[in-house]
Amino acid sequence: MRDLKWKTLKSEYLFKDLWFTVRQDTCERPDGKIVTPYYVYEFPTWVTALALTEDGKVILERQYRQGLGETHLEIPGGCVDDTDANYEEAIARELLEETGYTFSKYEYLGKTSANPSTNSNLMHMFLATGGKLVKEQSLDDNEDIEVVLCTIDELKLLLDNNEIIQSMHVTAIYYGLKKLGKL
Repeated sequence: MRDLKWKTLKSEYLFKDLWFTVRQDTCERPDGKIVTPYYVYEFPTWVTALALTEDGKVILERQYRQGLGETHLEIPGGCVDDTDANYEEAIARELLEETGYTFSKYEYLGKTSANPSTNSNLMHMFLATGGKLVKEQSLDDNEDIEVVLCTIDELKLLLDNNEIIQSMHVTAIYYGLKKLGKL
């Protein structure tokens, strides 16, 4: 198989902020062709989980998303912080902050990319089971999240009706349902 990797000749940051950075690269393909400009969006690493309570209810989050200007159902997750020792610790923290639940078991389901052609980050997916409500939500200043519980059959109906549209969350739900033997 041919090596298809590009060589980065030059990178310039056009915009840098806490959660979003835009980089302009000049690259050389293996055949010698120069590709410029090539824009890369740098985001932090993300984690998410299909999370189930002790009695098998799925924990969803209902929240407004400014990008689309709409309110949607999603699964819990967020950015990996510098203080997180690993991805499991990051998802455990996010679940506790956003839902108030702790979990007895976390199973790693793999990783996915929102768009590997332009986005530099990955999202790491988990199945969290044995969820127990232990405290109130501890949301960030810009978060306003309603916790919604549903059955696995109700979750499947939401998917069938295209009511969960965050593509990376749909992917994580798929892998979680597969792991549970519920596809």
